[in-house]
Amino acid sequence: NRISTRTMKLAILSASIGVACGFAPSGDVCRSYSVRMSTEPEVENVDVEDVQVVGGGVGAVSVAPMNGWVPDESKPCYGLPGALAPLGFFDPLGFSKSVELLGVKRFREAEIMHGRVAMMATVGYLIGESTPTITYGMNVHHTIANNQIPEVPGTVLFPFFLAINICEALRASRGWVEPGLGPLFTLRDNYYPGDIGFDPLGLKPTDAKEFEKMQTKELSNGRLAMIAAAGMCVQEQINGKGILENLGF
Repeated sequence: NRISTRTMKLAILSASIGVACGFAPSGDVCRSYSVRMSTEPEVENVDVEDVQVVGGGVGAVSVAPMNGWVPDESKPCYGLPGALAPLGFFDPLGFSKSVELLGVKRFREAEIMHGRVAMMATVGYLIGESTPTITYGMNVHHTIANNQIPEVPGTVLFPFFLAINICEALRASRGWVEPGLGPLFTLRDNYYPGDIGFDPLGLKPTDAKEFEKMQTKELSNGRLAMIAAAGMCVQEQINGKGILENLGF
């Protein structure tokens, strides 16, 4: 159907423009540094004694605690949470070996955001193909999740893509340095990976140890969800059955 195909292309194009706008530089790149700082995330008040210097020589960087975490270059991944027994710190391919602080923060940002998306995708596989939906109504015996996107009307896809891109633009403006004001693909010095300030239920602990525990739990669930979502996708591609149908429900 040409109309549905054009509508889908329009939705994807609009989504791509939204993401690009999130990383677009400010109108006046020559504004004073104090104005730029006003758009960055607020940093909690810390004592001078709490500030540590990471690295040596010309590349040394002063880093204040973020959510109780102070980068420690003597530890794997500068001491970020996520290492669990029995494996402890697990990096058999050495992706984080000899990576500077900003690089490690980017790795963690990617891991935690992909984990969050995978957790939603895992639930989405089950709900999207086993419950009443906007597209299929009360019929719960409909197309498997892998094949649903081409069947969804553009009027439903467009708001969906638009919401995703608004969220991504907000995340980019909070955590990433604007192009033209610093190196590309660089996180702000005072941005903790994954902490985008969205906590409507007030679940984020104020205690550093409790925050570390919660962060580790989120990472563990996200890692499991990434494996689960990939497994669901492959399984549906192989036998063409829904997840619950394949389990005998």
